[in-house]
Amino acid sequence: MRRLLHAILLGLLGAGIVHIIVLLLAPEFSERNAWSRLAMASNLYRMTRLDAEAGGTPVVKSVDPLFYAAACRFDLSDGMVRVKAPGNVPFWSVSVYDRSGHNIYSFNDHSATGRVLDSIVLTPAQMIEIRKDLPEELQGAIFVEAPIDEGMFVIRSFVPDDSWKPTVSRFLEQSSCELQDY
Repeated sequence: MRRLLHAILLGLLGAGIVHIIVLLLAPEFSERNAWSRLAMASNLYRMTRLDAEAGGTPVVKSVDPLFYAAACRFDLSDGMVRVKAPGNVPFWSVSVYDRSGHNIYSFNDHSATGRVLDSIVLTPAQMIEIRKDLPEELQGAIFVEAPIDEGMFVIRSFVPDDSWKPTVSRFLEQSSCELQDY
């Protein structure tokens, strides 16, 4: 009887551990993660609105209705990526994620020269090459050195009230995500 009780307790403990591991690994193996949903919505190097304000179904549900967002997928094995957005909005922030959704780097408008969004995402090897002869037009850009091949660049912009909606929408719609070959 004692051995049976010990076996049952050991089995329950093992099942609990396996259950927790499966729950923690589910996002890694999910086919409906942010990367795959964005891949269904647009191609590489194409900025795509994530919020419902752009019309249609949102790619990713926003947890904050006061922020609009756009994202682009990129592949650094093709070369470095330059992300720019014209205009002036109350606040913007960006994040670079790897394909699994892990945040690699984040910054906001207070880190940028003149609060203008101009950023280059590149690998450490590409960073070494670009530093040898930095082009003049990249002098004010924020360089994001990412040790990844594929990733996502997400821009979020604050909408303080309804009067800002057109300005913020224009800011995100005019943003660009372009492959660079310097």
